[in-house]
Amino acid sequence: MKKILVIVGPTAVGKTNLAIQLAQHFQTKIISGDSMQIYREVAIGTAKPTASEQAQAPHLLINQKSVFDQYSVKDFVQDAESAISSLGEKLPIICGGTGFYLNALINKMQLGEPGEYETSVEAKWEDYLAKFGKQALWNKLFELDAAACDKIPVENSRRVLRALTVISRTGRPFSEQQNKIEPRYDALIIGLNTKRELVYQRINQRVDLMMQNGLLEEARFVYENRAREYQVLQAIGYKEFFPYFEGEKDLDFCVNKLKQASRKYAKRQLTYFKNKLNVEWYDPFEDKAYLDEIISKVLAWQNEES
Repeated sequence: MKKILVIVGPTAVGKTNLAIQLAQHFQTKIISGDSMQIYREVAIGTAKPTASEQAQAPHLLINQKSVFDQYSVKDFVQDAESAISSLGEKLPIICGGTGFYLNALINKMQLGEPGEYETSVEAKWEDYLAKFGKQALWNKLFELDAAACDKIPVENSRRVLRALTVISRTGRPFSEQQNKIEPRYDALIIGLNTKRELVYQRINQRVDLMMQNGLLEEARFVYENRAREYQVLQAIGYKEFFPYFEGEKDLDFCVNKLKQASRKYAKRQLTYFKNKLNVEWYDPFEDKAYLDEIISKVLAWQNEES
């Protein structure tokens, strides 16, 4: 089984820096495992590796699509598989914070139809959502599969729609099908994390730096194109500024909302990684020898039989 190295962790914890150092050490390339860095038009709000960082180590699956293109987790898995194959005997390093995308790549997650990792949504459920709202849609899922509702909040209507679609197409509970996975790769998953207060402090500092680097102009582009339905509209880093553009809130309020949303996202990331993936955790701030420890871990793992 092909070996891949995966780097995960909450936002702003230093994943890109670690990936670059490992890519240089193992003379390989980095594959982005982030759901938003694939888009060309947005770089600041997605924390895309800078030109300088990309010059230190080649990155794949970055800047390949327009924000107006449709791009699903199924597309990501296919593109990531191609990128991994293109590296030949080199060790693929997948770096990112989008847990579901990474899980779908590492494991053969089948959500209702053979070979599919994400289904299209049935029109009848979209119509139901438009007519009755998120709560009624979630209530419908609860009637059909209460176990699925334990992990899908009312506000995440996209996941509710997908779960209802799977149930309609298969006649089986979505919660049962989520567990039907098998490994696609022999993945060593390295996680970075540190004290919550430090993570939150780094997130706040990152947002301030993003503002200095032009995040507001990038958010304005997203806002001005909001009439077109596309994924970036829902990304953290953009919609938080919509009240400012509409004259409803001042800029400081929106910046603070972004910091708050980013902190909550980091918490959700950690919950997903700890519950869904088998991660080897390291603290890059408390453990000064963490890089050497990770390299040793990778070398030992490479010598193991898959």
